[in-house]
Amino acid sequence: MMNQSSSGFFSSIPMVTKNLIIINVLFWIASLVMPRANIDLAELLGLHYPASKAFNPIQLVSYMFMHDTRSIAHIFFNMFAVYMFGRILEQVWGSKRFLIYYMATGVGAGLINLLVAYVRISALERGMDPEVIDLVYREGWGVLQTHYNYSDPAMGQLNMLINATTVGASGAVFGILLAFGMKFPDAPLYVMFIPVPIKAKYFVIGYGVLELFFGFADFSGDNVAHFAHLGGMLFGYILLRYWRKKDGKFYY
Repeated sequence: MMNQSSSGFFSSIPMVTKNLIIINVLFWIASLVMPRANIDLAELLGLHYPASKAFNPIQLVSYMFMHDTRSIAHIFFNMFAVYMFGRILEQVWGSKRFLIYYMATGVGAGLINLLVAYVRISALERGMDPEVIDLVYREGWGVLQTHYNYSDPAMGQLNMLINATTVGASGAVFGILLAFGMKFPDAPLYVMFIPVPIKAKYFVIGYGVLELFFGFADFSGDNVAHFAHLGGMLFGYILLRYWRKKDGKFYY
């Protein structure tokens, strides 16, 4: 039975923020359990490149509710950010506008991720034999299902760009961070390992610059969709500009 203090804590979280956290946690738990029934939810609901055999348009929405099951850190830090910053924005904007913003930045991040994949695939294919390219498109997804990849570096990289799975709410989270930094630019944020508080506007700018650097540096080993994060910020900024033009509620 829930005690009064626990009940008060959960009731203090705005509706959309609370439900987003609950849905993400439920999907994460389902991703742990469903493989016992030979169902890979990440493969079904995670975002794939349109040319992949595993692609489904609904993945542009569903991918943001999936998280890496190999570690709890991925979902924990995303949901912690939703709780810390999302609930404040929802209280300021109202539930409907916050949900629209969250979904738009998440979908936008997915679209940017696909666009960057297209650019990288196009550049890679220019130096490859057409028959080899066709082989990867035809058989690459099946190769990855065996938990292996092509030994040839170019073929392996192309296969990962086409058939790798992208999951996580990070694009929407970065959109939330942008909006918070614009609404409360001078709010002090305490960051781990930094002994002094950082103003929200500088934190957001610095984080964005880091994501841009890591994105162009293409550290493929870190397994992070840096441009998707920037896509969440970009679509968030566009939406905020639109709202400003429409009704004056743009936040600096």
